Amino acid sequence: MMKSLAAILLASAMPVAGAAQTPAPAPTAEATPKYTNPDAWLCRPGRTDACAANQDATIIRADGTQSIERFSRDDTPKFDCFYVYPTVSLDASPNSDMTAGPEEITVATHQAGRFAKHCRVFAPLYRQVTLLALRDAMLGQPMKGDRARAFADVKAAWEEYLAYDNHGRGVVLIGHSQGSGILKELVAKAIEGTPVQRQIISVIIPGTNVAVPAGKDVGGDFKSTPLCHSDKDSGCVVSYVSFRADAPPPANSRFGIAAQPGMTVACVDPAALDGAVKPADAYLGARGAGIASASQGAWSQDGAVVTTGFVKVPGLLSTRCVTSGTASYLAVTTNANSADKRTDHIVGDVMYGGKALPDWGLHLLDLPVVMGDLVELTDDQAKAWLAKNPPAAAG
Repeated sequence: MMKSLAAILLASAMPVAGAAQTPAPAPTAEATPKYTNPDAWLCRPGRTDACAANQDATIIRADGTQSIERFSRDDTPKFDCFYVYPTVSLDASPNSDMTAGPEEITVATHQAGRFAKHCRVFAPLYRQVTLLALRDAMLGQPMKGDRARAFADVKAAWEEYLAYDNHGRGVVLIGHSQGSGILKELVAKAIEGTPVQRQIISVIIPGTNVAVPAGKDVGGDFKSTPLCHSDKDSGCVVSYVSFRADAPPPANSRFGIAAQPGMTVACVDPAALDGAVKPADAYLGARGAGIASASQGAWSQDGAVVTTGFVKVPGLLSTRCVTSGTASYLAVTTNANSADKRTDHIVGDVMYGGKALPDWGLHLLDLPVVMGDLVELTDDQAKAWLAKNPPAAAG
């Protein structure tokens, strides 16, 4: 028996990276939303919205003991984050409407809310290509979703933010899946080579294939935005696609394999920009990775109840960038240990018919598996950016 419609849609449509790499159709004549309207934003500073939701996490240690990590935000954040959410809309139309449903609210809480520790978060609603449209396309039917409409919306929101909210502040671009694909296009078409490029602290776009020439940091999808190598770098890109270390991308993988000859897919490990293998600072969903994944079982042998929405398991997961054949990806290892009283199985595979889809890897964990590393990286890079661009000089 098939799983719920929502799960099937997610399982067949979540990865948008491939679609984002194909030429988008010409924009329609339909007007873009008015981002002067606060209701056109999923998140804005100073509101009680998806990005202001509780981010408390339960820390579960190797001996099974627990404690609660209370989340707090900087009183006066010195930089901004501009977030574009992934493919989540369950609207029964090729492009979503501009009303935030539970799926948009939930994904922003899990993907963007923790970044609010250090930055002001701006997240526009946009008429994304829905899960329904992507499912139909992957089943061989014509693509009815208008990718150009989704891009035009985000571009309009970005321009509104720059005109009325930015005031010369440094900004981190953050996306995932379809959101990452749109931001990749935004950087290439509307940011590179313009004065605003100097305000970009970093571009965090996991879950999409960013092409770079083999052995180089720039020259593929981006002409002047290199990959990040240090927490002191700014104006650079953090991108990767996640797979279990013991289940690398297959030959037909949607992620990790560049379509362009002579190119490879970028992999920047936020947990170890110097290339070393280090524990990842993961913030995982207490109940799992979403409806397209299996439910998470007990976190520890004693089955202790977790009361927060997020879980930390220090030392249990590690990451490193791996190149194997034509594939380049972030390999995620669960450091199983018989003396460790925590679970050895972290869910996150995209499931269909009770089986994991190997060509999708750990797409659902792209952000959670290194969330703590990403949040602190943005703060470190913002400090480096501010040292080069003090407020008086920044405008």
